[in-house]
Formats: sequence, C-alpha cells, structure tokens
Amino acid sequence: MTWQTVDWQKKIQTLYNKLLLSLGQCDLCGNNLNNCILPQQTLVCSSCFADLPLFKQAIVQGDLLNWPSINKALPNINFDHLVSLSPYLPPFTQWLPQLKYQGRFELASLLSTLLAQLFTQESFEKYALPFDLMLSVPLHPRKWQIRGFNQAHLLAKPLAHHLQIPYDRTALARVKNNNSQVGQSGKQRRNNLVDAFMLVKALPRNTKHVLLVDDVLTTGSTTNEISKILKRADVRTVTVATICLSLPETKN
Repeated sequence: MTWQTVDWQKKIQTLYNKLLLSLGQCDLCGNNLNNCILPQQTLVCSSCFADLPLFKQAIVQGDLLNWPSINKALPNINFDHLVSLSPYLPPFTQWLPQLKYQGRFELASLLSTLLAQLFTQESFEKYALPFDLMLSVPLHPRKWQIRGFNQAHLLAKPLAHHLQIPYDRTALARVKNNNSQVGQSGKQRRNNLVDAFMLVKALPRNTKHVLLVDDVLTTGSTTNEISKILKRADVRTVTVATICLSLPETKN
C-alpha cells in the first residue's frame, strides 16, 4: 500500500476559492461569479475580465518602450524595459485608489495575478527572464506610518511568488520625504527626487537583472532615479513593472 502526500494548504485554498465563487459577486457588474478566467482571482467575472482595457503586449513584444509615442514621452530614461497592464483607465482608476487609500488589500492579489500572467506570454520570453531579483518602490517611513502599508510591496510580494523570483523589500529606502507629486510636471518631479532613494545594503552577488515594481508610472521620474542607483551597483538591466501607465500629455 502506497501513501500519497496531500498538499492540504493548496487543497484548502482551492476549496476556499470555490466557496468565494459560489457566494461572491463580480466587483464590476455585481453578477454572480459563476466562473473566472484566472483561478487565483475571485473578484471579476469572465465577461468583465474580457472587457478590461489591457495593453496588447504582442504588438510591442512585451515592452512598452518599443511603442514610439511612449518612448518619446519618456526621454533620458535609465531603465531598460517597461511592462504595464493597462493605461490608467476604468476600472483601474477605481481599483488603485481603493487599494492605496481604502485598504482594499484583496485588489493587490487580483492585480498581481493579472501582472504575473503577462510574463507567461511568449512576447516576454526574449528579454524578461530570468530575473535575478525583484524590488519594490519604497515609501518614506513617515508616509508609511501614516498609511500603514506600501502598495508597491503589496503588489510585489505575490508577484514574486507567482514568478518564483527572489524579492527583497528592504534593499531600497526612501530617505527624502517629498509632498505628493500629483499634478507636478516631469521636471518638478525629477528635481524633487534627486537623492530621494538609496540602497541600504549590498545586492546579492551577480545581480544583473532587476524587476522593479510600482503601482503607476507617470513621468518615470521615480523609477528612473532608482534605476540610476541600481546601475551604479552594477545592475545591467532594470525592467519596470507597473499596473498602469499614465503619461502626462505635454509636461516636461
């Protein structure tokens, strides 16, 4: 007689997801969650999932910097690749503020699952893997104390699990506490972020490709400043992954 090892944690999670599907409603349309496209998420029905305004990754070969208008809007960048789920459009314009300001932590699981699916597409195989390390854009301690969490970390942690990438939430620190940059031009943001970040410890040996995670990229100033620091630490390639891309129209 042979004994089989049962992964009880996985079995319980599967049963829990099935229970949520039977009892839950779609976050967007309110209909019952009869089925979901992605088994890890239990917030959006298959119909609403199909209507999400996702970037067509095959057109840009998995890198939005291959899109001329985006490349032009992000001059003098120091990161090498850009991956985003969607333009900053509904429902992401509701979901991200709800995650960031209302503590809807279940949205982090949904959004990181959606982002993880991108890296399984054929478009990404040429450049995206393997990653040596994942980092998230840090908050200044004072802002963290007020908010109580860092939304970039909430997105990065499950993403690292999905992609099986080592993740370090403490390697980067924000040492300059600026006011909110909403509404500022790219030049103002860049000036504010000079010397705003630092590496507080050495990266693991032979870290050559880093995946840097944030919620939204607007002017690229934050990720650009962090990329400078990483390149000075002998990182060769920085890939930025965000949920949304929200480029300013004419500000420099």
